[in-house]
Amino acid sequence: MRILIIGGTRFIGPHVVQRLLVTGHEIAIFHRGQTQNNLPEDVQHILGDRRQLSQYREMLRHFAPEVVLDMMAMIEEDALGVMDVLAGIARRVVTLSSQDVYRAFSRVNFRDDSPVDCSVITEASPLRVNLYPHRGLFPEAQPGGADSWKENYDKILVERVMSGNPHLPATILRLPAVYGPGDYQHRMFAYIKRMDDSRPAILLDEKEADWRWTHAYVENVADAIVLAVLDNRASGRTYNLGEVRVLSLEERIKLVGEQADWQGRIIRVPSGTLPESLRIGVNAAQDIVADSNRIRQELGYQERVSTDVAMRRTVEWERAHPPEKIDMSNFDYQLEDSLLATLL
Repeated sequence: MRILIIGGTRFIGPHVVQRLLVTGHEIAIFHRGQTQNNLPEDVQHILGDRRQLSQYREMLRHFAPEVVLDMMAMIEEDALGVMDVLAGIARRVVTLSSQDVYRAFSRVNFRDDSPVDCSVITEASPLRVNLYPHRGLFPEAQPGGADSWKENYDKILVERVMSGNPHLPATILRLPAVYGPGDYQHRMFAYIKRMDDSRPAILLDEKEADWRWTHAYVENVADAIVLAVLDNRASGRTYNLGEVRVLSLEERIKLVGEQADWQGRIIRVPSGTLPESLRIGVNAAQDIVADSNRIRQELGYQERVSTDVAMRRTVEWERAHPPEKIDMSNFDYQLEDSLLATLL
């Protein structure tokens, strides 16, 4: 099968590419050429700017993909470009969306004051009523700049376009928080650094300590994506991804500590007591617990890498690849020590 991947050069992408290649498929990746590490030699590269996809129409149609995997559709225009260029050529498109399409995320981020609803999130759960969830949050997103797309980011609009064209049936994969080697967001780094700095305790707001947010390990996510790409039963379907057991923040940090061989402890602090710099800053009354049963039942998905192994690999990678720039104001140990002195 000929598969065109848009994006896919970092984090999740190389795992997906490797799995598709070993099963004998022909892969072409359309990307900007800024990140090519970890990609096998057998991959074809089509270099270009996806925001100008129509300029590469002939090259993409010459490859004649049977399935398109769009890993980087962030704004409505991205999805429109795919439909314009590839509808009528490919049989199906698979696009990576996000669980931030659900209304629960608006409550978590204090952008929706409707009553909290901690029901398990299924693919039929209510979506956000407010669009552009990141608008106004990124000062660097200046008009015409490289980051200007952040103002118009919205996976709801991407999904509407992708699922609205009968000539190119879509599979929508709604991803949770993805962690593991290659995570450019370094989701676990702040905890690992404190552990490696031999901090005696990690302080958590007691409400935030109980907050639950669906996660998934990068290699397991890649397996799910490959299933959706190769299985025609996924055509026209929407799937949540995520681990079956959704850990609380406290449970996740404990798991990190076990894999990091940390001897300290977690201390729960009365809600509202900790300074803002030591909180994660969410509406912790609103959990994000997604049900991933549909993809398990329909496509036979199951995790290949256990949670313990996943976290061990994550800790090892974070230790070997810390962020290039570390904001040390987030590691004010003098402040933490003064707070600990009042709690112990």
